[in-house]
Order: sequence, then C-alpha cells, then structure tokens
Amino acid sequence: MHLLLLGRGKTGALVAEIARQRGHQITVLGAAENPQGSALTEDKLQGIDAVIDFTTPHAVLPHIEACVRAKKNMVVGTTGWYSEIPRVQKLVEAQGGALVFGANFSVGVNLFFEIARTAAAALQHQYQGQIFERHHIHKKDAPSGTAVALRNVIRESSGSELEITSFREGEVVGLHELTLDSPADKIYLCHDAKSRHGFAEGAVRAAEWLAAKRGFFDFKDVWRQL
Repeated sequence: MHLLLLGRGKTGALVAEIARQRGHQITVLGAAENPQGSALTEDKLQGIDAVIDFTTPHAVLPHIEACVRAKKNMVVGTTGWYSEIPRVQKLVEAQGGALVFGANFSVGVNLFFEIARTAAAALQHQYQGQIFERHHIHKKDAPSGTAVALRNVIRESSGSELEITSFREGEVVGLHELTLDSPADKIYLCHDAKSRHGFAEGAVRAAEWLAAKRGFFDFKDVWRQL
C-alpha cells in the first residue's frame, strides 16, 4: 500500500517506521507542507491508498473533509474533535468512504477498556469511581481521548458518569487509571504505555484492515478483527 502520513510528531515518525517495516510505501506531510489541508486535493492524492492522521485537533477536521471528498480511506489517530463525530459519520457514509478513528490504537488499551467494562458493575455495589490520566506536557487536549473513551465505556456499562482528572508532566507517554473505591476495599485498574509503538502499529494495521471496507468505524469495535 501507499500510505500518506499527516504529522511529523513522535507518534507519526514511529508510524512511518512501522509502515516501512510492514512493506508499505510511505509519504509524510507536515503542517508546513499542508497548510489548511491544501495538499489534500484529488489530484495530489492520486496513487494514495490510505491517509493516516496524527496531527492536532484544529487541523484534523479539514483533513478528514478533504480526504473524504477525494474518496481516500482514512485512519484518524488525532483526538479532540469527537463532538463532530455525528457530522463526520454522515459525511463519510454519504460519500461512500471508509474511515476508522480511535482514541487509542493500542491493543493493550482496548483490552483495558474491556476489563473496565466488566469492572463497572462495582458502581452498582456502593463503589465510587474516578479516572486519572497523565500525558507529556506537549499534548494538546485534556482530558485525553483515551480517558474520554474510558468514561464512555463506564457510562454505557453502568449508567454512571465518572470524573476525569488530567495531569500534564514531563515526557509521560500515556498512563490511564480507573479507581473503584468502597468502604471495604479499593480496586485499581491501570494501563501504562511504555512507548508509542503500540499506538503506531495499531494505526498501520487499521489502514490495512480498512482497505476492503466502506463505512465509519471506531477502532475499539474492530481491533479483534485485525
């Protein structure tokens, strides 16, 4: 596949490395080469099989709109735009496009979500829950997309709305913790990313999976199929 990567950050660099290791051709565009999505025209996207976005919340929506119009498959790892999901889903489906987005493309994080889904039953047994997340100081959005996704998992499972506390410090890759506290005991569930490798590999595998698909997908619903 010929993949176009949007974003030259640390995760993006790892996505490019893993894509090459998996036998794909990769082209990379940074913000300076793609102001306001101007490089994402139908002509310039000829020969591209899928676009992978790891940019910023303010840039990602123009990127999505341009790629959908050009009928290019898209993997979106950028977070901070999820209030626009209903509109974007309608756009993708109306254009017959294919897009997979994810708060986190790590298999480990998605297993963490499944464990949390089961643990949410504690909230019906006098437990009080809270979510904590820590990331590096360069992260643009707070709370993180992963923390919001975790809160949604808990809400869907138990009907409870948990508070999220965010910390931005140093070069923390990503740490998410769910605590469930009762008068008798306390349950801790934690996912601590050692590196960005899991995120990057998941994004490349999602692009491979999307090749034969049409529709709008959340990675947390499809990662088992990879």
